[in-house]
This record gives sequence, C-alpha cells and structure tokens, in this order.
Amino acid sequence: MSLINETHDLSLSSWLTSANAAGTDFPIQNLPFAVMRRSGTSEPWRGAVAIGDQAIDTAQAHGLGLFSGIAAVAAEQAAKATLNGLMALGPAHWSALRLALSRLLRAGDSSSATATATASKTEAQLRSCLVPLSAIEFAVPAQVGDFTDFYTSVHHATNIGRLFRPDSPLTPNFKWVPIAYHGRASSIGVSGQQFARPRGQILPPGASDPVFSECKRLDYELELGIWVGPGNALGEPIALAQAEQHVFGVCLLNDWSA
Repeated sequence: MSLINETHDLSLSSWLTSANAAGTDFPIQNLPFAVMRRSGTSEPWRGAVAIGDQAIDTAQAHGLGLFSGIAAVAAEQAAKATLNGLMALGPAHWSALRLALSRLLRAGDSSSATATATASKTEAQLRSCLVPLSAIEFAVPAQVGDFTDFYTSVHHATNIGRLFRPDSPLTPNFKWVPIAYHGRASSIGVSGQQFARPRGQILPPGASDPVFSECKRLDYELELGIWVGPGNALGEPIALAQAEQHVFGVCLLNDWSA
C-alpha cells in the first residue's frame, strides 16, 4: 500500500484561499472525512470532507455528478449518514475518491482557455457544496460494531501494571504479543459530548458495607484510534503485510475509565 501519492505533493495549492493559509489544519494535502449537518437543524446527516475553513457536502457534490468511475462509487457511499459503506469498499476506492477531490480542489490550469473555462465551472459547482466548519455539527462518522483497545508503549504498560502487580508490572508476553481487550463501543461519541459518571459499588474508607454510587475518579488517556475498513472472515487472520489495506483512517480518542 503506497502511503504517499500525488495528493500529498507539498507544492499543491487550492482555489479555496483558506486552504492555503499558514497553519491551517486542512490544507489540500489533508482531506479528512466526517459526517455532518448544519448546526441547529434537523437536516439529514451526510458525509463531508474538510478543506480549509469549509466542509464539502459530499452528498451534494455527488448529486452534481462531479465524480466518475470508482470515485463515483466511493462518493455515493461517502454521502450517506455513516461511512461504513465507504470503509468497506477498500483502499482502491478510498484513493480514487481522494484523488478526485484533490484534483477538483486544486488551483486551476491556465494552460488554455478551454481548461480555464472547465476549471471555473467545476470550481463554481464545488463552491456551491461548501459549508463553513463553524456552521456545522458532527456525528460519529461510522457505526462502531466493536472496539478493541491495546497497549503499544512498554512504559505505559509498565505504569498500568504497577497498579495491579507492583512486584511484576510487565507481563512476560507483552514484548511478543499485543495485550488487547474490549472497550464499550456504545459510549463512543464525538467531541463536546458530556457523559454521566459510571455507577457501581464503592467501599468508602472505614465503611464495612459498600454503597452504590457514581465513581469518584475518572482516568482519561489521549490515544490513537484506528478505523478498520474491510473485515475478515471469522477465524481467518490478516497477514501483517496486508494490515494497512484494512486501515481506513485514524483519529484522536479520549479513553476514559472509572
């Protein structure tokens, strides 16, 4: 899987001025997918792609016929209320849609009058699909069927292990086999949400009987979340060399525990 292609060319610029601003999170080289709607409305959730200080309404862009081939197939799935369909298509479709978006957003080709006219028409069509990032709200971009958490840092694993096994914090198999466990997928939400403190049995200091109460302390950790695209049949492992073919993207994850 090639991680770098023409869409990452640092010399690329966009006709959207905000995408060329120094320090922007979303230059033309970074086109992340999301699911959004305009804030304060009951509009249907649909796919979007960030660029500069705007988001491309993928459903509207697809409806205008701006994509062709497998990019159009990918755009149709990217326009839906969840990105599961897009994620299931695989890297060839993801790359085709990303390439199509990159070319549509690039500063126009002025080599001929025909090229200039075509670029201007396409730019006008795509501009009609833009929604300011400041005017939208986000949903969890895909329906999460399962959530597996695991350590990647020997230092983190050792620190956590000390809480439970002070004399032998690092389990013998850690450096050979990842230690993974399931998290609660139902609690995954987008930034800005509030979550109720979990309730359970707590034994207050000096008490003989436990009480049922909210947890008193929350542990939170900044982690890297990996979105998995195409799956595998039950019991059929994925070769390490093929793992990247199944990774749709990454995000920041706040992992909190009672």
